[in-house]
Order: sequence, then C-alpha cells, then structure tokens
Amino acid sequence: MAGKISDDDDIIADINVTPLVDIMLVLLIIFMLTSEAVTDRIRHPAIEVDLPKAASAEKEPTRPLSIVISKDGQLFLNGTETTESALIVQVQAAVKERKEVQAVLSADRRVTHGSVVRVIDLVRLQGVEDVAINTKEQEIE
Repeated sequence: MAGKISDDDDIIADINVTPLVDIMLVLLIIFMLTSEAVTDRIRHPAIEVDLPKAASAEKEPTRPLSIVISKDGQLFLNGTETTESALIVQVQAAVKERKEVQAVLSADRRVTHGSVVRVIDLVRLQGVEDVAINTKEQEIE
C-alpha cells in the first residue's frame, strides 16, 4: 500500500505564523503606498482651477509660522532647521509680506522655560502678536 499508517495520536500544537507574517507585510506595503498617495494629494490638489478675480474677494487664509524647539535645543521654522538670527530675518520677512502673522511654538517638555520665553520674545519683537504654544491634551485624574 502506498499510504502510511501511523499510531501517533499526538496533537499538533505548533502554530504556523508564516501566513500571518506574509499578510501583515502585504498590509504594511498597502498602507505605505496609500498614505503616500493621500499626503501627495493633499500637497498637490487633484484639480487645478484658474480662479477669476474679484475686488471683494477675501484673502487666502495664511498658515501660521510653525516654530519647534527640539529636546537638544535645535530650532526649526516650518520644518527647516534654523538659527535665532535666521529666525528673526524670516519672521521679519513674513511680517512685511502680511501684517497679521500667527506663530505656533512647539517645544519639547525637557526644554528649559527660559529657552521657550526667549523664542517667544524674539518672535514678538519682530511684530508677531499672536503666538500660541502647542500642547498635548492630558486627562485629569
């Protein structure tokens, strides 16, 4: 006979994780590709429109200046590393370009209070009156 007769009544307790890993890798690749497509679509709108001009049109809403102080004390403006003197120049240029400039400051919680106050002071001295501090929500127990 070609068949094998086994007297082993052992239960197979091993779990084969290879199919699970394969499925997870495929899902990871799909999420990576779709997230890139979504962010690219946000950065570059799908439909470009040449809008007509009107004297009563409202100005396009302006994005605030995003200032970040990392835990190492590095300073970033709109995602680009900068120095205090370069920050002053860029903020001055933004104030000249549009009068109502807003700034949002995000600082690592390990950064000293003095560093945060110094950056706020630098920005306000350039004419930016609307400075917000970015925080995360914490549940109160």
